Amino acid sequence: MLIRFVKMTFEEDKIDEFLELFEANKHKIKNFAGCEFLELLRDKENKNIFFTHSHWKEDSNLEAYRNSDLFKGVWSETKILFKDKPEAWSLVSSC
Repeated sequence: MLIRFVKMTFEEDKIDEFLELFEANKHKIKNFAGCEFLELLRDKENKNIFFTHSHWKEDSNLEAYRNSDLFKGVWSETKILFKDKPEAWSLVSSC
């Protein structure tokens, strides 16, 4: 299993727009082949910083999602709302 975290920092006045976009698409992402878990987290201190946390059966499932029309559409609408460059981590269990 692959665990993915993506950190996104938004312009203060774009947060509501992002939340609406995420709400409108989260079920589509959760139902994408190989996605086993998806949640949105918000930084406790910096209210304009969010993380997506997702679990994927295999690397190939995440790559298929990243190459999909769904991702391309959501990402193109999301990235214009950023204040800073996003950061992403792909992790595997070491146990």
